[in-house]
Amino acid sequence: MHTGDDVNDTAGQASNRRGRDRARTEADLLQATFDLLQRDGIFAGLNLQEVADRSGVNRGQIYQYFGDRRSLLRAAVAHRAREWAAGAKRHWEASFLGRRKAMFRSALANPAPTLVEALLAIDGDPDYHALPEIEKTRAALERDQATGALPADGDAIAMHVFMVAAYKGYLIFREALARDVGVPVEELDARVLAVHDQVAGAMTEGDARDR
Repeated sequence: MHTGDDVNDTAGQASNRRGRDRARTEADLLQATFDLLQRDGIFAGLNLQEVADRSGVNRGQIYQYFGDRRSLLRAAVAHRAREWAAGAKRHWEASFLGRRKAMFRSALANPAPTLVEALLAIDGDPDYHALPEIEKTRAALERDQATGALPADGDAIAMHVFMVAAYKGYLIFREALARDVGVPVEELDARVLAVHDQVAGAMTEGDARDR
């Protein structure tokens, strides 16, 4: 004989299983998206049937969970951003210089999301946001100016936008730039990182903790 509590527990367990199943399926679809983009290139076109096959689901589930190709790509970028945020909980406590150094290095270690962002931006996706954490960014920049980590009379938002555009632009062109300069990509990465840090440092007023 099942009590009401037994029924509720069973229903709750089934609901949790369904929730985990969907979350796992979505994660698999997003991983498959990045795997295929990495293999074929961003502009080769994402084959949704291949995404489904690689994830072990039917193609209809992609539309059920994400709606369309653009939404899938946006979700993939957001998924990677959440993964990054989970491992960088103290990011917003760092100074402007510390944040910029960390972001460029993180993007270099995992360039695929930035390349997908470029695709969404070029495609004119109105729901893509290049600065999804703009309110946290504003608050951090205001703190930077209040503490002297950035000039009090400087255009902090423009400084932030400039540095974001610099590292995202480099990631898009880095392989072509390395070919033209005639050096391995890894060597150019190191040299550009050094210049990036110098430029970011020149924008600050000497937050010694991050120098």
